[in-house]
Amino acid sequence: MATTADLKPGIFIKFNNELCQVLESEHRTPGNLRAFYQAKMRVIRSGKLLENRFRSGETIEIVRVEQRPYQYLYRDGEFYVFMENETYEQVTIDAKIVGDVAPLMKESQDVQISFEENTPLSVELPSHVVLRITYTEPGFKGDSANNVLKPATLETGATISVPTFVNDGELIRIDTRSGEYVERVKE
Repeated sequence: MATTADLKPGIFIKFNNELCQVLESEHRTPGNLRAFYQAKMRVIRSGKLLENRFRSGETIEIVRVEQRPYQYLYRDGEFYVFMENETYEQVTIDAKIVGDVAPLMKESQDVQISFEENTPLSVELPSHVVLRITYTEPGFKGDSANNVLKPATLETGATISVPTFVNDGELIRIDTRSGEYVERVKE
């Protein structure tokens, strides 16, 4: 068993019978009181954020989570199908686990899937993806003086805000963490 001294951002622990990822951990020693660790965690199943105060030296259960590369194949109703790159084994994952990254995934895209033993926990895209714009209103000359944005529909069906100089059929780079436009990409 590990102790609270092992609390570091990025590790997974079992807390209140829930699998949680530690986002922040801070050791505090307030004046005459005993030292403690203040931890901010995300519950994997629900995505809720938790904060908890652990006594210094308290035992915690660290869970081993493995990340493996997969390729996104297709959507089948409420499920997404992925293929392991080395063994060509297919895995079906519920849409709730895929979560917010689903609108930015296109077929044959490489992703990282986190597993606890053989149970999928989360799907992560690379930090940036390149997608084609299928529809956006045309921009007008002279609109670029201000930082004016307009909606654009992507090849995956997602809608994001882009600058007015971006047109139909262009490739753009999108930050998957924020879902925002980064730049145009040349073909």
